[in-house]
Amino acid sequence: MEQKMLIGELARRAGVTPRTVRHYQQLGLLGNVEQQGNGFHYYTEDSLKRLYKIDMLKKLGLSLEEIQSVIDLYFKEPTMIKGKQKVLEILAKHLEETDKKMEALAQFREEIVASMARIQLMIDEISS
Repeated sequence: MEQKMLIGELARRAGVTPRTVRHYQQLGLLGNVEQQGNGFHYYTEDSLKRLYKIDMLKKLGLSLEEIQSVIDLYFKEPTMIKGKQKVLEILAKHLEETDKKMEALAQFREEIVASMARIQLMIDEISS
């Protein structure tokens, strides 16, 4: 029989707050969570593994919404290939968005440099 934990122990072991666990549970990120008649929720090692996976995916830059779209894939098949493929798709999209932002910033930088040069030229002309 798998050991069950209350929210405080799960949060402590995962290095998060109980509030974070509740939030993730509301979003459906923790999978099925057992609730007893006393109102307490009981968590398993699977919940802890899911919290670790959520943390890893957040560190990769995935939003909670994106994590919702992949988290179950990691726990439905032993190879986790489908989850990894989906993460690769998301990261490729992030990379494309980042490249577009970098291009826009580079263009903005050029505009700033040109504006600074024009202003400096005006100052030099007035000062002469």
